[in-house]
Amino acid sequence: MTDLSPATKPGDSLPPVLAVVTGTKPRPAPLDPPMVPIALTGVAAFAIALLATWLGGAPDSIVQICLAGLLWGIPGTLTMVVHDRNRKRRRALTHPEFQTGD
Repeated sequence: MTDLSPATKPGDSLPPVLAVVTGTKPRPAPLDPPMVPIALTGVAAFAIALLATWLGGAPDSIVQICLAGLLWGIPGTLTMVVHDRNRKRRRALTHPEFQTGD
């Protein structure tokens, strides 16, 4: 499972162009960045947009969209807190050499 490239099976012949592109390179590991800062940034952006549209006299539908984004961002942020809490466990399962600064 160290190499998931389709060109790793013995006896497989690939077209020359595909062989150059895929070769026998392993697939890169997926990114797993901390998600709480991203979620908080989204909530802050909707809060600023809500204030700007409300104080600027924008149509009610625009203000309601900003309010909905702000309110939906709260459970989204809480979900990302749980996601990041389990991040250390997930990384330990896939990369035993991974150490966090915690």
